[in-house]
Amino acid sequence: MTRHRSSAADAQPERLRKYRPDIQGLRAVAIMMVVSMHCGILDIHGGVDVSFVLSGFLIGSQLLAEIDKTGKVSLTKFWARRFRRLAPGTAITITATAIVSWIYVSPFRFRDYMTDGLSASVSLINWRLAENGTDYFANDGSQSPYQHFWSLGIEEQFYLLAPIMLVVMVWLSKLIFRNRVLVAVFLTAVIGGSFYLGYTMTTSNQPMAYFSTTTRIWELAFGVLLALGAQLLSRMNTGLAGVITWLGLGTLLVTGLLITKHTPLPGYAVAGPLLGAGMIIAGGCANPSFGAEKLLDNPIFNFIGNVSYGWYLLHWPLLILFPSMIDREFGYSDRFRVAVFSFLLAILMHYLIEKRFRENVKLVAIPWRGVVTGGALTASTVAAMVVALHVIPLNLAVGSTGSSAAALGYQGTASVQEAVAKRAKPDITQDNLLKSPKDQTTHGCIDNLEPTKFVMRDDCVIGDPEGKQTVVVFGDSHSWQWGNAFQGLGENLHAKIVTVAKGGCSPEDYKITRADLGRDYTECTSWRKSALAYIGELKPDVVVVANRVQPTVTRSGAEETFKALKATGAKLVYLTDTPYPGFSVPDCLAEQAKDLASCTAKSDKVVDHPVNRALERDVAEENGAKVIDTVSAFCSDGYCPAVIGGTVVYFDYSHMTGSYAKSLVPFLQPTFKKILAG
Repeated sequence: MTRHRSSAADAQPERLRKYRPDIQGLRAVAIMMVVSMHCGILDIHGGVDVSFVLSGFLIGSQLLAEIDKTGKVSLTKFWARRFRRLAPGTAITITATAIVSWIYVSPFRFRDYMTDGLSASVSLINWRLAENGTDYFANDGSQSPYQHFWSLGIEEQFYLLAPIMLVVMVWLSKLIFRNRVLVAVFLTAVIGGSFYLGYTMTTSNQPMAYFSTTTRIWELAFGVLLALGAQLLSRMNTGLAGVITWLGLGTLLVTGLLITKHTPLPGYAVAGPLLGAGMIIAGGCANPSFGAEKLLDNPIFNFIGNVSYGWYLLHWPLLILFPSMIDREFGYSDRFRVAVFSFLLAILMHYLIEKRFRENVKLVAIPWRGVVTGGALTASTVAAMVVALHVIPLNLAVGSTGSSAAALGYQGTASVQEAVAKRAKPDITQDNLLKSPKDQTTHGCIDNLEPTKFVMRDDCVIGDPEGKQTVVVFGDSHSWQWGNAFQGLGENLHAKIVTVAKGGCSPEDYKITRADLGRDYTECTSWRKSALAYIGELKPDVVVVANRVQPTVTRSGAEETFKALKATGAKLVYLTDTPYPGFSVPDCLAEQAKDLASCTAKSDKVVDHPVNRALERDVAEENGAKVIDTVSAFCSDGYCPAVIGGTVVYFDYSHMTGSYAKSLVPFLQPTFKKILAG
């Protein structure tokens, strides 16, 4: 009887296998989810989250096994394995992407891309994306071909710290409890704290929640916790374990399909696919006969799992750069081609590059060589990015070079007419063109998406801070863009200018839905109320309303705001919206060597929402506002030039440059001089 019990007990740990076919299949499922979602083949999310828990489980299993065997972890061997697996593919992808970008993309985008590439090469791009407020699901051409390295950056930061932390926690746990309870408590605390941080930060700072290591580390820690409990999980009833794996697979797929690009992520939604993957891993520890492994363990999934790393690396840069390469509308068939072509390239990378580094006898036998080789590849990639940023010349369509002293900007309507006449060969130097993407207004404040209340601060006061008369400039980013003009105006007329602006938030009382938030822009509604209350308390002499016209305009919404402003006793001014080219003007000027005239838009195409614009103007006039039509400062004879008086007019697709705004002081001054004098 005793012998039978001993044999049964000894048989239990044999369920734990060194190689898990179900995990290999799960790796294939994860990469197919990622590529399908990115390429628009199937809107299924959570592939990266599944990869995180897989990495945590596999790395945790390796480290814990080594600690059991030797009582420590060989950092040299561990990091050498990571370098052999990751560094070659990373170096090739980053460098090849840089070369293709230099050939095909806008020079200005090239510089931004190379900065991203530099961050990716040192595994810190996730923090750069978080700080830049990147919208991962944006579909406006703003994505970087290196953006997908954010998840690899988090994993590599984990690889750097995980072995050290695990050794310390295992040692402390044995010292205090003579078991690994403390390790489990530590991992549980990390999971809970990180998940809570990501959940709460999703509503207040979504990019930071999405990309930061602190809000994502719980997913990797969850995998490590599964590895810690693997032996206990292996004793599970095999019938129950099989059911759990099938439920896990269903949970993974169903929750992945329920998530959309409008779902606030990471929030709580990412827990669905991750929990599903965890159930498959946990149940698989017991090696059930009829678990989900029956589906996941097949030659196709095994092959896809083998090339999954290269497929992840290569599909995204191709997806971002391919539209520039084909120079036509990018359709569904093109996205499918990208998925297939990147898969074929991944196969080549796996057999020609990855396997050779992973299985190299000298690198495997002498770990420090692997570390040195990986370090050399990383250093070479960093050097390539530095050269691309600071040495390689930009492919600018504008060939002239020289001083920017001739850039005068607006010099009356005659200067606009002259610019229209010269639209095929505008007066622009490379120096002025190179400055234009960063040439934003330097005066005035603007709130981003998150604030729900306007708070007065020093940078909101411009012009003459000691001026006896106060002018409030109220609106969104199309109001903020006038900052340099109102700075000069306030100085000339000795008026204090107070800027009250919030990005994407119309001053009129409209309901605004933002695609990037996936919901109504409630922060705008709250902010607008507080801004109107502040203006009412300030009792300014003049209130200027300027904004981009919204498609959700309503007469009642416009009337509510203008009546509230009129009640303050201030004189009202309505600045009509500036032209909206809808394309990056600096990029166009840099790229269109043979057709610079195409960068000058027709005026009937760039007056955004003309019917709504007319409605706002009518309401403003009905409430006694003086209307200043801005079109004459930007357009003439049916065209709105990209360059006026040697100055690039826009720094992006709709906002005017700080230099051009500064030149518009004479355009505004006569009207405001009369208003303030009256």
